[in-house]
Amino acid sequence: MAGHSKWSNIKHRKGAQDAKRGKLFMKLAREIFMAAKQGGGDQDTNPALRLAVDKARSNNMPKDNIDRAIKKATGDLDGVNYEEYTYEGYGPGGVAVMVKVLTDNKNRTAADVRHAFNKNEGNLGENGCVAFMFNRSGYLVIDRSTTDADEEEMMLEAIEAGAEEMETTEEQFEIYTNPESFSEVKEVLESRGYEFKTSEVTMIPETYTELEEEGVEKMLKLIDMLEDNDDVQEVYHNLDADESILENLS
Repeated sequence: MAGHSKWSNIKHRKGAQDAKRGKLFMKLAREIFMAAKQGGGDQDTNPALRLAVDKARSNNMPKDNIDRAIKKATGDLDGVNYEEYTYEGYGPGGVAVMVKVLTDNKNRTAADVRHAFNKNEGNLGENGCVAFMFNRSGYLVIDRSTTDADEEEMMLEAIEAGAEEMETTEEQFEIYTNPESFSEVKEVLESRGYEFKTSEVTMIPETYTELEEEGVEKMLKLIDMLEDNDDVQEVYHNLDADESILENLS
């Protein structure tokens, strides 16, 4: 799993832009809705719901919004019915892309996703065409400015909590876990006073596709177009781009 920090640099480039609160809250509400619909509205017995709520809270989503999404899912409030789908394909330069959606209209969403790929020199493929290039993993990020722990101390804490691996950059500690033990690792580290910049179960690429600046720019346009779609929850990819290129394009 070495080298994943280059993935996170690109993935979290979008974080500042996602201050479009209305759109972000709607996507988080859908995620909560699906988790509650599939596993019930009790966070104590539904780990997926607990994870979705934690993610919403970390993005400052109001409690009323969270409660309303759960009530819609459990039938206490009227609401639309969402279905979950994953689309796979290749972006510019052969970058592997997975798109997770929650939609109440599959035909509309499929057409929109295909249009985004076609417009940005990509190709939508069959299910399974790139999934094998990714591993599902728990991912926790601790900003180094929020803790006095050094790399060795943080590594020991993470391993003791049950993490599988940790990477260190100048700015942060990146901790990877088995998806099934993610909540437990997170809770143990939280009990020891650590705060998380990011905490999620996500898809991590096994290999990366490196592009020059022109290709990176095209790929980022595809990512932006997909993420601007209200039905798209997550965009996973294996783009590798030099920091200087990302800074230049931003």
